[in-house]
Amino acid sequence: MEVIKNQVYLTRFKQLFESIDLILMSPTKQRVIKDFEKLDPSIQEQIKLSYQQGFSQHLITFTNQEGKLVSALPFEAEDKYYLVRMTINQAVAIVESDDDYDDDGVLKDEVRDEYTDKYADNEPLMDDDYVDEDSDPDDF
Repeated sequence: MEVIKNQVYLTRFKQLFESIDLILMSPTKQRVIKDFEKLDPSIQEQIKLSYQQGFSQHLITFTNQEGKLVSALPFEAEDKYYLVRMTINQAVAIVESDDDYDDDGVLKDEVRDEYTDKYADNEPLMDDDYVDEDSDPDDF
């Protein structure tokens, strides 16, 4: 049980540093903290496209200006960096009640295809999108 608990902590720690990396790599972007329901529908759709398996396993925690611990989903759009406030329970409930997700909490294929076509020009930046331009293509 202790090993599982440590793995959970390590995963959360890694997610926090990945989010900090995104913030530091985007110093000129406006940073926005907002509830999912209050986001523009196009931003909600882009978030769903980025997190096709649901949100709860991608939440990070941070301390807000009032000193309270807050959980949020990090998302980088073309012009802004978002921390979308939600608890684990809210993250699960959003996916469960959203018709864009199937019963297993996975974004439906037809929805994914629609959003991919719709937002092809402003694809969100995720870890797999960063390429080392100095590397030799033969190394892959």
